[in-house]
Order: sequence, then C-alpha cells, then structure tokens
Amino acid sequence: MPGIKLDPIDRKILAELQADGRMTNVELSRRVGISAPPCLRRVRALEETGFIHSYHARVNARELGFEVTVFAMVSLRSQAEADLSAFEDRVRAWPLVRECHMLNGEIDFILKCVAPDLSSFQSFLTGELTAAPNVASVKTSLVIRNGKEEPGVPFDVLESRISDDD
Repeated sequence: MPGIKLDPIDRKILAELQADGRMTNVELSRRVGISAPPCLRRVRALEETGFIHSYHARVNARELGFEVTVFAMVSLRSQAEADLSAFEDRVRAWPLVRECHMLNGEIDFILKCVAPDLSSFQSFLTGELTAAPNVASVKTSLVIRNGKEEPGVPFDVLESRISDDD
C-alpha cells in the first residue's frame, strides 16, 4: 500500500492493535481519541486495504512442548524463479518451518523452525529439508535463548521519520 497515506490516527490505531489485538473497539477508540463508530470504520478500512493482515495469539512454544528452535540457512542449486517458487511451495507444507525468508548473498533462504526435541528436528532435516529437490546445502544454528522477540514494526521510528519530513 505504498500509495496510500495514513494519517496520525490510522497509525495510532495500527500501533495500538499491534500491541494488543484483543482490545475492544471502545477501548481502542478511547486510546486513539475518537468515538467508537468512526474508529471501527477506520479499522475495517485498514483491514480492507491490507494494512492489517490478521489477528493472532502469541503462544509460548516452550510451554507447549516445543523445546527446540533452529535457524536453517538453505542454498539452492538453481535460483530460477520457478525453482525459488517451487521451494517456497514445499516450505509452506512443512509444519516445523514457522518463517521463511529469501535472502540475497550466499544463502538463498533462512528458515525459522520449531520442534519438540532435537531428534524431531534431525528427522525433518535429513528426511525432508536436505532431501528436497534443488537443495544444495543447509547450515543450521540452534537457538540457545531468545533475547528479544517483537512482532510487527516500530511505530515510534515511523512517527519520528514522518515528523522529520514535515
């Protein structure tokens, strides 16, 4: 949506919903300083234009028994668009892969994977990932601990850039 300009209230709505997507429309309207009906209209417009994709609960993976997080750096033999798309399609079918990002440079993709234990990840690695068509190599890094996990975007940085442009 690069062509669409958001006003300060729209940006505040997005920031508030990013921080707490469960709040009621009444609470959201109070926080952004407008009445509930126009607030709801703005939220719906932000959803329709694609600024809001969906709403999710952030679950605790470890509490659910997913003890292992691994980043897998994947190099492909071919980077033709059809081969890149075929790999991405395959990745979407793997439940252990939670994120997939195509990169520039030596590595073609980085995958964030979660697994209940190391042997489950090892089975996925050897039985699925390294065996996939067009995969030339895979390097993995096991996460020891998570120092920060912030979803979304830093709205305070966006606001300072916008005020600098004025």
